[in-house]
Amino acid sequence: MRYYAAAIQTSFTCPLDRSAIPARITRMLEMAGGTIEAYAPFHDVRLLAFPEFAHTVPVYRTVAELKDHLAVEAGDIAPAYERFCRDHGCFIQTGSFVERDAKYPDVLFNTTLLVGPTGVLSKYRKVNPWIPWEVHASPHDVPGYSEPLFPVADTEIGKIGCAICYDWLFPEAIRELASGGAEVLVRVSAYMDPWGGTSPMEWWTLFNRVRAIESMAYVVAANQGATIRDYPAFSWPGSSMIVDFDGRVLAQAEPGPFEKVVVAPIDIGALRQERQRRRGHSMLAHIRSEAYPYLQVPRLPPAGSKEITIALNEARTAASQARVGY
Repeated sequence: MRYYAAAIQTSFTCPLDRSAIPARITRMLEMAGGTIEAYAPFHDVRLLAFPEFAHTVPVYRTVAELKDHLAVEAGDIAPAYERFCRDHGCFIQTGSFVERDAKYPDVLFNTTLLVGPTGVLSKYRKVNPWIPWEVHASPHDVPGYSEPLFPVADTEIGKIGCAICYDWLFPEAIRELASGGAEVLVRVSAYMDPWGGTSPMEWWTLFNRVRAIESMAYVVAANQGATIRDYPAFSWPGSSMIVDFDGRVLAQAEPGPFEKVVVAPIDIGALRQERQRRRGHSMLAHIRSEAYPYLQVPRLPPAGSKEITIALNEARTAASQARVGY
């Protein structure tokens, strides 16, 4: 149960149409294959993760435009990854894509797939869109949504959970994955400046390390590395990284807008031994659930049947701020 993981950051131009997706998948699988081959004399790279929006970016401001130009079904994305994982005996956390699903015809999701040798193992839809700009829905917004919000896949290389970008600023989201048994937490991100892996803020590095400590789990975090020229008005500084269950940075790319691969060991046996052994800093075991009633008080209301717009996101935020006294 010891293997290596790779966080692979991309640096694509901003796509305006779904026709760009196949070429992106081809490039990502080239990078994955090259990583596995290059490290084969040294390590078995079994888990590979790509960034948020590696397939498409929600550059349009309305759901209708996103549907017209960028949205795809999970079945459009999965087959190439499935073939690759069967051929190489590996697991890939795909970059995210704007997803349409006939079961939920009025909304779109920001979605990533965990794919292994046997096919798609889990589908994660971003629970916390980056409000106000992201108008794709959270599963929390959808009336009657019954699928798991925080799925954890039990695989031959450990229990793997994933959350996307802004989700990681909410300790509740990552702790839900950890409470579901996740031993490896994958972060699929497009985390832009000035909150990236550079001083003076370094939120990217800070939250990845803190969430690893809180959850006593490995973190494999892949971030976009793209220039402001390609994604105005944001630049994405990369700094993809892998962190162990004590918050140690095992590998991290230097900041910069470029393709990059970082590789580090994942020792599931050591993690399980430490989880069983420790009495101090056993974070999940020491949570005093009854002491924190704030989660029982509704905050941000679901969008429900309303069309998600930037104006609606701002109004929902204002209402929630009033509830908490801001």
